Amino acid sequence: MPYCTTCGSEVVNQTKFCGRCGATVGAAAATPAAAPSFAAPPEPLDYTIQGDNLQVARLRLKPGQEVYAEAGKMLYKKPNVSWETRMTGDSIGQKIWGAVKRKLMGESLFLTYFRAAGPGGEVGFAGNYPGRIQNFDLLPGESIMVQRDSFVCAQASVQLNIAFVKKLGTGFFGGEGFILEKLTGPGTVFIHGGGDFIEFKLEQGEVLQVDTGCIVAFDEGVNYDIQFVGGIKTAIFGGEGLFLATLTGPGRVIIQSMTLEKMRRELAPSRTGGDEKNPLGAISGLFNTED
Repeated sequence: MPYCTTCGSEVVNQTKFCGRCGATVGAAAATPAAAPSFAAPPEPLDYTIQGDNLQVARLRLKPGQEVYAEAGKMLYKKPNVSWETRMTGDSIGQKIWGAVKRKLMGESLFLTYFRAAGPGGEVGFAGNYPGRIQNFDLLPGESIMVQRDSFVCAQASVQLNIAFVKKLGTGFFGGEGFILEKLTGPGTVFIHGGGDFIEFKLEQGEVLQVDTGCIVAFDEGVNYDIQFVGGIKTAIFGGEGLFLATLTGPGRVIIQSMTLEKMRRELAPSRTGGDEKNPLGAISGLFNTED
């Protein structure tokens, strides 16, 4: 006669549950539940993105719900939303290393966390220059690669990390340098870019060539590289530079129509004496000055 391993009572053969304490017995008790590979998805975030060229992400937080944001991206908040500036990591070493990584990403040393203490909590975020906000609802373990300085805010369950571009040529000639940001779910994340967005869905082996500074985000599975495109004449007289970013599918790619560098160049054209990508424009600017 078998016995219950919880209370010690005798149980009838082929019975799955103890008649005294209700505990699972026999083969059913010996089969452990499969552990999940990733954290369970958080409660869905209630949000809207408003505006046209100066968009705002309005997040309506439920009691206890928490998000974190890049310093300086908050526009407003309700009084029942508390905020706290923190350094990421549990130990001192992790906090220091986290600060170093964030500095390399071009972000601030600290993140600001927002938490709703009661119903009706709301907080708004926006980018630092005209453009659009894009949200990603990431599944557990799903990652997206984004350009530096583009992160706005995310649910507390989303991990923000540094991602080194693998190839040396990419780091030297790519507009984003060696560093990209990697955001890993589960949770909702918001990023910002200039102008309008164009989204591509690349098939296996499909290639897209993009001005290096115009990349906003791409799936982790997309291969990112920098390649020499065209001849010397095209590079000198075309004003497009010697290199383009080459993205190879499969995966999603999002590009922006206006970069911060282009905006600066148009607002202060006298600083460069012409298109900064055109060597002849810079040379002619020297002869056109009044000095």
